[in-house]
Amino acid sequence: MWVMFAFGSAFFAGVTSILAKCGIRKTDSNVATAVRTIVVLFFSWMMTVVTGSYRGIVQVGGKTWIFLVLSGLATGISWMCYFKALQSGDINKVVPIDKTSTILTIILAFVLLGEKFTAKKVIALILIGAGTYLMIQKKEAADSLQKNEKEKGKGWLVYAILSAVFASLTAILGKVGIQGVESNLGTAIRTSVVLVMAWMVVFVTGKQHTIRCIPGREMVFICLSGLATGISWLCYYRALQDGLTSVVVPVDKLSILVTVLFSYVVFHEKLSGKAAVGLGMIVVGTLAML
Repeated sequence: MWVMFAFGSAFFAGVTSILAKCGIRKTDSNVATAVRTIVVLFFSWMMTVVTGSYRGIVQVGGKTWIFLVLSGLATGISWMCYFKALQSGDINKVVPIDKTSTILTIILAFVLLGEKFTAKKVIALILIGAGTYLMIQKKEAADSLQKNEKEKGKGWLVYAILSAVFASLTAILGKVGIQGVESNLGTAIRTSVVLVMAWMVVFVTGKQHTIRCIPGREMVFICLSGLATGISWLCYYRALQDGLTSVVVPVDKLSILVTVLFSYVVFHEKLSGKAAVGLGMIVVGTLAML
């Protein structure tokens, strides 16, 4: 059953990227993150009420609280970096880099959680790494377009890499944090941490006044992306609770297929032949993890 939750997480995570991209064309990425987190928080706590898991909050131990809070902080940083990268970079380049968190997560799961590191996993990681490299290679384009890509490229690349690093930390900390606590409750607690962090950043940067200027259409997409994230998270941490981190995380990263498909339909972002081969390598490497 946990495998189905992992695939559900992948689908809604893929949809999240597209909806978020639609919602940050004119809206500051940090402000959008803070707004969408409200939706995720509401959805998360609503699920704890529906399932009755909110009653277990008084039984959450000190160690669990620490790891849930740390996981929430890592998630907040990862989100901010990810949506900052999405705002200035192509989805088909940002998402593959973010998915390389799989590599670091599996290494950390081996070192910190004692999960097995087999020859098949090594081959899978090589495929994922090589596939990602091929996907982020520049397409052949006119000199003017290449110059524009070069000017904005460094910024989104750094943010995309940071997003991947903190996403991997999120998975490891989240795995430890949900030991002994119902997954819906764990998700709600860590989402609360993300909300506080996101709004602190908005106020520290002085962007709170821009909330009133968010276009209505973008606000709708931001809220929908928050709803998709909430569903993805609930599936993800439900899968993490029962399954192996080194398997759940790679399956979740298959969201790249959903993202690439919708990025073509919505934004007309096409894959080059090299990028298509890279995508195939990522998928094969991910499936090899099962």
